[in-house]
Amino acid sequence: MKLNAAVKIVLTVALLACAAWLVSSAQFYIEALMSAYFALTLIGATIIHLRVHPSWRDVLLVILGCLVFAVIDFRLLHFKPAIAGWLSFAGLASLLIMGIEAVWTEGESRKLHLLTFIPSVLFVTSEYFADDMLKWAATVHQKVYDLYLYTFDASLHVQIPFLVGQQFALHPFLRTTSLIAYIGLSIPIAFVFAGQIRRVREKALQCFATFVLTGPMGILFYNVVPALGPAHLLRQDFPSRPLPIEQAARIFLEPIALAGPRNAIPSLHLAWVLLAWWYARGLSWWERGIAMFYLIFVGLATLGTGEHYFIDLIVAVPFALFMEALLAFDLSWTDAKRATGIAFGLLATLAWLVSLRFIPHVFWSTPVLPWTLCAGTVAFSLYLEGQLRGQSRQIVSEPIATQPATAH
Repeated sequence: MKLNAAVKIVLTVALLACAAWLVSSAQFYIEALMSAYFALTLIGATIIHLRVHPSWRDVLLVILGCLVFAVIDFRLLHFKPAIAGWLSFAGLASLLIMGIEAVWTEGESRKLHLLTFIPSVLFVTSEYFADDMLKWAATVHQKVYDLYLYTFDASLHVQIPFLVGQQFALHPFLRTTSLIAYIGLSIPIAFVFAGQIRRVREKALQCFATFVLTGPMGILFYNVVPALGPAHLLRQDFPSRPLPIEQAARIFLEPIALAGPRNAIPSLHLAWVLLAWWYARGLSWWERGIAMFYLIFVGLATLGTGEHYFIDLIVAVPFALFMEALLAFDLSWTDAKRATGIAFGLLATLAWLVSLRFIPHVFWSTPVLPWTLCAGTVAFSLYLEGQLRGQSRQIVSEPIATQPATAH
């Protein structure tokens, strides 16, 4: 669709006004731009921007945007300078540049710019409103089921989050690396999404839909067994003093009142990095390496920080399979392997949640039972995911030719 000059000017002014409004808002700066999570989500937009549209001109424009935003916030409005603020400025500059280029380009170039701009905006928007959804869950569920999840982990006779947390205390570098990966979850998502745009557009759209919808869908599952994590349950006793196994086996199970976000099971952090690893198939070795790095260290961070129980990670695997199969647009709804992935992923996730909430005592019959169920869940989910991708049709699409720097 061609736009006349007047419409382009109006849209450009609207984008500039929106950027100026966001940057000049003291509330938005404090609540969002200074948040490390949100800043790194915005950096994801810069990664997508410069990976899909690599040019020195765009790099310089991002730097210029950062400087302009910094002058506005730090010099004119006297906001408190912060590293997170600078990262946020880079992301906002990229969003603004991608939006303006989508307005002024035509044909295939506009489609490509829209394919980077719109998903980037939605990624950032979904992160911004995630806290509101979690606060809503906390008002709906006054009590949580942390004792139920804790006793399951103890039924394994190895309290894994405490072991990882103790290693974090002994090895600060491991803890710091894992925390950085945990906070920077948007980084592998951005690299994988941008890589798939350069490789196969249709695959990129599937990645985008899965990454964005995994959050809202996961929050719905949070409401089945609302919980916080062992660090919230035991507080100062985590990770140094777990309950003895004999005592954990005799815990009187009941919902308890704890303050905090109800975002334990399934672990969305693990689901997202697992999906990033799956969608990184066919990308370069270094893009696959980034995805694997985050898969390992985000997995460690979920446990070592005490934000998740071990069972949260187990349930995240069939949940990730469910989301990938559900949004496998390249396969027909009647495809047997897609249907199997959807059915097993959903039923396994729900079966775990229902069992943990209503029949947790069953897992104490013998340690072999919970270990076998955990291993079987992960193994069969990975098998079905491999089958799902093997069945996926080969989409014929020429790699997207990015414009060289001299073209700008």
